Amino acid sequence: MMDSAEDFRTGYVALVGEPNVGKSTLMNALLKQKISIVTKKPQTTRHKIMGILSGENFQIIFLDTPGLITPKYLLQEMMMKFASSALDDADVVLFLIDAEQVKMHGVANSMLEKALPVNPANGGRGKKIFLVINKIDCVEKSDLLPMIDSFRKAFPFEEILPISALNSFGTEELVATVVNYLPKHPPLYPPDIISEAPEKFFVSEIIREKIFEQFAEEIPYSATVDVIAFKERAAKKHFISAEIFVERQSQKGILIGKGGEALKKVGERARAEIESFLDHPVFLELHVKVREKWRGSEAWLKRLGYGN
Repeated sequence: MMDSAEDFRTGYVALVGEPNVGKSTLMNALLKQKISIVTKKPQTTRHKIMGILSGENFQIIFLDTPGLITPKYLLQEMMMKFASSALDDADVVLFLIDAEQVKMHGVANSMLEKALPVNPANGGRGKKIFLVINKIDCVEKSDLLPMIDSFRKAFPFEEILPISALNSFGTEELVATVVNYLPKHPPLYPPDIISEAPEKFFVSEIIREKIFEQFAEEIPYSATVDVIAFKERAAKKHFISAEIFVERQSQKGILIGKGGEALKKVGERARAEIESFLDHPVFLELHVKVREKWRGSEAWLKRLGYGN
């Protein structure tokens, strides 16, 4: 039991790192509920996604961010703005790295300098920065201590925490450690809220995840999803209609597939997960449209929810 309301701690915690280090997997593990889509392909996350973890004497507002990259087009520039915005908002920054990649390539200062905009050696914007070494289940225990020691010598991190987000190993210790660094403040959200994003957003993300899972090469990166109708019907199936935008007619053909079979498969997989997420039967309608170079159009990016 907490002694008084004055002991309550609340703060923002940004999850940052290069693509595929497990940021979204960690977010889902911490919340014990899937709100960030996860695939094996890099650059799956495009938005700054908020997840709220409320405890008896704390509330942590996690911010999952796109993997840190050098942008090649406007969408990626906006993705990096989301990441930068999360860093500005954060009280604590969790910088994730992949233990298996470190074992393969060593502890290189150049890697941290390239990937960590809040490099603690440069002051770190005044943030408390933790190094989170993820995927420790992929390396031997004997590899871990030298790895931690090398990072400790390389940069003045507040904490270095080894975890396996996939197996939820070390996640409770991570939460307990983060809470100690948060400011004393009453909660900002009701305790039963896990995100402020609308259900429509999560529906569009689920559909996009199924596209990432089903298609290779350029299709997932050229596709985005816009939910144009979301009608809740207590006594009937919810009605959801979504448009999938791609950049070329050839991509539309691949996404739809022969006789519509590929799109049907996306719809079936997305509908099953949406029904689980909403805990209600769903009628899902998908349409594929071509919008040339939408990833480079500021107007289209804003319309599709990527703008400020």
